[in-house]
Amino acid sequence: MSKKKIAIITGANSGLGKEFLKLLYREKEITEVWAIARNKERLDQLVNEYGSKIKVFSKDLSKLEEVKSLDYLLKKEDVCIKYLINNAGFAKFCSYHDLSIEVSINMIDLNISAVVAMGLICIPYMKKGSHIINISSQASFQPLPYQNIYSSTKAFVRNYTRALHVELKDKGINAIAVCPGWMITGLIDRGVIGAEKGTNNFSGMVSPNLVAKKALKDSKKNKDISVYGIYTKSSHLLAKLLPQKLMMQVWLRQQHINN
Repeated sequence: MSKKKIAIITGANSGLGKEFLKLLYREKEITEVWAIARNKERLDQLVNEYGSKIKVFSKDLSKLEEVKSLDYLLKKEDVCIKYLINNAGFAKFCSYHDLSIEVSINMIDLNISAVVAMGLICIPYMKKGSHIINISSQASFQPLPYQNIYSSTKAFVRNYTRALHVELKDKGINAIAVCPGWMITGLIDRGVIGAEKGTNNFSGMVSPNLVAKKALKDSKKNKDISVYGIYTKSSHLLAKLLPQKLMMQVWLRQQHINN
């Protein structure tokens, strides 16, 4: 009997994560989609909407013990992980002194540590043709004052994933860093906290379904980075050409922040 082919999506109950869920739900070779998020009620709504192909797991991935509990679940199942999509994460658009130590470290734990831990847990259950899709950001292209932790965590995800892509080549597993610009998701609503100085200009906004479609397409082409849209691609190019100090000044002017 062949192994079940599953897709695992973190932060699956809304935004970009849900768009990936919709796409992978339609793929015939995928037996189950494992949706992971903290909000149990919204996860249950996914089952009501899409049926028994969706398996839901309420977990706080900023806590290592809850991430590691997934390994126990996988050991009980005879599965091949076809897709791991590390989408869970959050941002706060403000100065360093607007955030508590707890919130700052929690952002690092979820945006970085959970991504690494999920990969280490899932890779042993992957085979040739499997995919790791880690959600980075346009914010990874350069340091961003007044969202310094978020942009730094996403730079880690981008660099880590591209290096992992090389390491996994001999296994036939593709790892890709997805670097979207601003999307119409709840991340912005949760990130804006009314700080005196913070991100307030969200240029180049796009729909997350377009980002998800391109990310899957690029992953299947064995690319190591996916950048959607002219605005974000232009930012990527400029970040390669211009000094970071100049890029930070451009960023502050875009956000109308006097520093």
